Amino acid sequence: MKLICDFPSPKSLPDKYVLPPEKRPCNHELQGDLSVALPVIDLQGALGDGRRQVIGEIMEAGKEFGFFQAVNHGVGEDVIQGFREAAAEFFRMPAEAKLKHYSNEHNKHCRVFSGSVTSHTDTNDIRYWRDCLKLRCYPVDKLMHHWPSQPETFRERLAKYAVAVQELAQRLLRLIAEGLGLDSRFFEGDLTGGETMMNVNYYPRCPDPSLTLGIRPHSDRYILTVLSQGDVSGLQVKHKGRWIGVQPMHNAFVVNFGLQLEVRW
Repeated sequence: MKLICDFPSPKSLPDKYVLPPEKRPCNHELQGDLSVALPVIDLQGALGDGRRQVIGEIMEAGKEFGFFQAVNHGVGEDVIQGFREAAAEFFRMPAEAKLKHYSNEHNKHCRVFSGSVTSHTDTNDIRYWRDCLKLRCYPVDKLMHHWPSQPETFRERLAKYAVAVQELAQRLLRLIAEGLGLDSRFFEGDLTGGETMMNVNYYPRCPDPSLTLGIRPHSDRYILTVLSQGDVSGLQVKHKGRWIGVQPMHNAFVVNFGLQLEVRW
């Protein structure tokens, strides 16, 4: 199985990535009103007298959108950019170096796969246009040895990134717990004590984006997702029945309230 990033640059979309018309992007659903955007929340205020205000903003964003963009979050720009560069370098490696991690076994600690299927019952095996490195990334000391050893900087940079983002996620959950009227440590222990998953999604240049999607429309099932979007637009969230394009913000994280948190809300 080849990764899409190893294809020769195609002039047209290969048939196996052409979605049925009913599953293709719907231009009429894409919200063009730029006044409708995800809330941007400055987390710096939560460290001082503005804590209650920040908590209120997070709760309102959760109720209205289920998403917000976090700035001044405490994760160093060098840590974010360092891991992005290492991840990009991973996908630029020769095919044989990447494919030794290829697997369709969902229980593996680290695996590479490509073009996830649109439906396990679809006999045509139509696929989405993405490559993905999926790995368990926290706790670092127990999982690092499963990660790719190449490129040489990958493990070191992922370790720094995973620890910093885990700390951010715990800070956010403490703020959310307070907003719900709970003890700030409510989400610690068994609720968040498992391993943290990471998807490194790589979307090669597509010859015809109108015929496919990078990933299926979905809801994240875990408590919280902290996403580094990158510098290219394409991420959309659904708000009141319409899809809103999420404009990339420099050094921001998109925070997604997962289904487990929605159930407990």
